[in-house]
Amino acid sequence: MGGDGPVTRTTVPSWPRRGLGTLLGCATALLGALYFLVVGTALGPFLLWPHTRAAALGILMAGARRLVTLERVRRSAFFGDLFPEHYKASDQKVMRYLAVRSCTGLLCAVVIALLVFGAVLAGILAYGVGRGTLDWDELLTQVLLGGVLLFLDVQGLSSLAALDARTARECFGPSERELLRRRIDELAASRAAVVAAVDAERRRIERDLHDGVQQRLVALAMLIGRARRGRHPEQADALLLQAHEESRGVLTELREVAWRVYPSALDSLGLEEAIGGVAERSGIPLRTRFEVAAPLPRPVETAAYFVVSESVTNAAKHSSASSIAVTVVLDGARLTVRVEDDGTGGASETGSGLTGLRSRVAALDGVLHIHSPLGGPTTITAELPCA
Repeated sequence: MGGDGPVTRTTVPSWPRRGLGTLLGCATALLGALYFLVVGTALGPFLLWPHTRAAALGILMAGARRLVTLERVRRSAFFGDLFPEHYKASDQKVMRYLAVRSCTGLLCAVVIALLVFGAVLAGILAYGVGRGTLDWDELLTQVLLGGVLLFLDVQGLSSLAALDARTARECFGPSERELLRRRIDELAASRAAVVAAVDAERRRIERDLHDGVQQRLVALAMLIGRARRGRHPEQADALLLQAHEESRGVLTELREVAWRVYPSALDSLGLEEAIGGVAERSGIPLRTRFEVAAPLPRPVETAAYFVVSESVTNAAKHSSASSIAVTVVLDGARLTVRVEDDGTGGASETGSGLTGLRSRVAALDGVLHIHSPLGGPTTITAELPCA
């Protein structure tokens, strides 16, 4: 029994198929009730004794899980239910399901027996009408009473079928409460990860400004000061020329820092042009394939840009790659961003850059896949929902 998603249903089976599954469910419910009665009674003393409780419980649960597996197959074969593949129900959930299933199945058998009995009485009534042995008052009374009982039987059968489906969903897949708890945990974790990623990004920006731009500005100020104090025009001109070159370098580095904070091209030109800017600034040849025919939500565009930017930056710094391929494809309501380089591989998924990307993607309910074996290539794929 497995999986993490909810139970789904394929095409709805025909009425005869579901009816056969319901009848088979009555038989499996009787089997479950007999299992509880016979095996439970036989293992009762061993379950009460602490020294043998674990072994007896193991035997009881082994048989219970086999019966529950049979019920799972019945639901899949006759009702078209598709259950998660890797979800394992707890012992408590299995026993509760088997107990409820046994009771509802046996009750369903009683309701079906009443329907059969009612059909026999209807046949007798029709036979009496044909022979003329019933007067109209008695016939009307019998029809009204039979109609009410038929309505109650059908409603009871429908309610039992719904209960059977609901208990199967709760046993063979995460319940709504479990899914809600998981979602709350995921949101809490992603919120903490986003806060940590933002703090790490701020520290990196501060480090870039302090160690890069600030140091170059200090050098620029020193060059201008030396030029002002210079006594020879030739020396002053040379210092001013050097200061001019240094100012251009400062502007370039400041522009790089600003792009790492947020690329203005995203607002003015869109994602495709912003990725083109990454390609222009990259020291490695970069091929891009952009297949997006519809406008994207702004958070998705931003996340996609940073996936490309951070992946290209990591490849240029650490992978010794000679080429990078970037693919951005919109398929329905999902944007797939794929960055692949031909470097040496071995990218660390716990590094601050990739951890920040994973948090950024997870904050949008997306998934980030990293495949980087030693020797390469490295492939980073982000799947971002756009709905």
